[in-house]
Amino acid sequence: MARPSQLYLLFYNSVQALGWFVVLLRLLPRLVPPFSVHSSFAVAGDLVCLLQASAILETVHAAVGLVRTAPLLAFLQWGGRTHFVLAVVRQIPEVQSSPSVFITFMAWSISEVIRYSHYALTISKVCPLWLTYLRYTAFIPLYPIGVGPGEMWTMYQALPFVKERDLYSGFFGMFSMSYHSFLVAVLAIYPFLWMKLYLHVFKQRKSKLGKVHAKKRA
Repeated sequence: MARPSQLYLLFYNSVQALGWFVVLLRLLPRLVPPFSVHSSFAVAGDLVCLLQASAILETVHAAVGLVRTAPLLAFLQWGGRTHFVLAVVRQIPEVQSSPSVFITFMAWSISEVIRYSHYALTISKVCPLWLTYLRYTAFIPLYPIGVGPGEMWTMYQALPFVKERDLYSGFFGMFSMSYHSFLVAVLAIYPFLWMKLYLHVFKQRKSKLGKVHAKKRA
């Protein structure tokens, strides 16, 4: 009989997989002529915000030992994405219609449908080998696409509006800096933080796919 923690993780990952699948279904029609990628946030933004905000639970899962993930790594990934979608895109309407938001949401939704489905089926012990291979291979193009022409380009476009409106001045004023300066600093270190995560997943890929090949030989 499955333990309560396993049932909880199965429920959590299944809900996330379903949620991101709905996001993907809302985005795909944007690719049909006449192309309407500019409405990506309007059709999927609220759901993306909800799914991403609730993913803070993954940091909790790591911290309490429910999953074998470094809590700091889980928090950095959650923090970067949540800052992007809630603090930048949601608060600056002018960037919501940018194609870079569509690129980000597409990359996120495809990778998350694969990732959460893999987790749920692995917990259920019915995960096919092809999904494991996809889980540790699809990120190779999806992560750079989501970060470069997606997240970073969107934040760069947001800079003039952040400066013009002195966004979050009350909070950042306590630290004698502006949110504009903070965002510039984020853009400067973003590639290095992302590379740390990217290389970490490559290490996971080597380990996990090595086990898959071992199973095939057996």
